[in-house]
Amino acid sequence: QVQLVESGGGLVQAGGSLRLSCAASGRTFSSYAMGWFRQVPGKEREFVAAISWRGTITYYADSVKGRFTISRDNDKNTVYLQMNSLKPEDTAVYYCAVQIAVVPGIDRGEYAYWGQGTQVTVSS
Repeated sequence: QVQLVESGGGLVQAGGSLRLSCAASGRTFSSYAMGWFRQVPGKEREFVAAISWRGTITYYADSVKGRFTISRDNDKNTVYLQMNSLKPEDTAVYYCAVQIAVVPGIDRGEYAYWGQGTQVTVSS
């Protein structure tokens, strides 16, 4: 079993930055790929970014490429999402998730464990 706790969300003006953190406990965190997804009411949860177990492979949704950076610190069992140049359309609840694999995927069905989410609101 894996427990995930996200933090770092909040309210920010367009053009601003936030850094989300996801602290993991339970199974061996460093063995698995991690991902970030987001969801707005009435829409499906969508892929944002993913990182391999060593941090050497990363994937990004086209909508965040060049603005968001995913990273991880396996010594701290934590994955991060640095979000720069935020836009109002980035407003959503952001979730981190664990994929029981070493290579990350972009399909939410590939992820086995999820955090409770953290709200990010970007004002115009």
